[in-house]
Amino acid sequence: MPVSRRRWHDAAAWAALVPMAETVLFAYAGTMAWSVRVSFSSSRTLPVSDFVGLRQYERLFDSERWVLSLQNLALFGVVFVLACIAIGVVLAILIDQRVRGEGLLRTVFLYPYAMSFVATGLIWQWMLNPGLGLQATVRSLGFESFTFDWIVRQDMAIFAVAIAAIWQASGLVMALMLAGLRGVDESLWMAARIDGIPAWRTYASVVLPSMGPSFTTAFVLLAVIVVKVFDVVVAMTQGGPGLASEVPAKFIIDNLFGRANIGVASAASTVLLLTAIAFLAPWLYSRRRPGAPAA
Repeated sequence: MPVSRRRWHDAAAWAALVPMAETVLFAYAGTMAWSVRVSFSSSRTLPVSDFVGLRQYERLFDSERWVLSLQNLALFGVVFVLACIAIGVVLAILIDQRVRGEGLLRTVFLYPYAMSFVATGLIWQWMLNPGLGLQATVRSLGFESFTFDWIVRQDMAIFAVAIAAIWQASGLVMALMLAGLRGVDESLWMAARIDGIPAWRTYASVVLPSMGPSFTTAFVLLAVIVVKVFDVVVAMTQGGPGLASEVPAKFIIDNLFGRANIGVASAASTVLLLTAIAFLAPWLYSRRRPGAPAA
């Protein structure tokens, strides 16, 4: 290809990237910077350009509702991440046995992740409704003492939300882990068979420990889901009963639109941004190190 034509193609490629670059720069980076700036002002209903230091952050962490939302997020996050990884690994190992109908199983397990969290929340709201869903169905079969009313209990509502989120995201982890399993060197399996090592021991001691990048990628993706969880909470419980399933993203939306408190909402969203960066930074650093394995 002539040099002039190659340069024209390179210029056209860069020109095609301009709209996306502008979107990232102004729509994402710009709005994030604006939110951080507003969090240091005395803004309420409308943004103002003064500077009040950390006053909005002091108000934020003096709010019992915000502290409770952080506690709920931490509890949800631990349950959600651990359960998704455990279920995803088990499903991936089962499918890795070259079972019949493997393609169908992969589709079935991964399909929930293609749904929106709103749809997931509405489905599980009905399923966990004590008067309509699982509890009512089991009792209609003659088990009158069966109780599963987590969605209306303050001490269990956040776990009900976690169940719905786990159902949706476990398939994603399964796909990541299955890809990792299929990338394991076949010589490891051959050596294990020659030594007479049981399959479960090979998975536990050799295969899974060698899948560090797959586990890291799954953890980062799940952690980001945890930080921004909102739709499934609103669809299932609206943050209730009371504040039992309140989460930071809902706190931000309520203050931004319901209470017209831009300053506190911006401070809360900045805290969430820093939390997401804290999860992503170690992963990005490890990926950029010389000789780092691909995820």
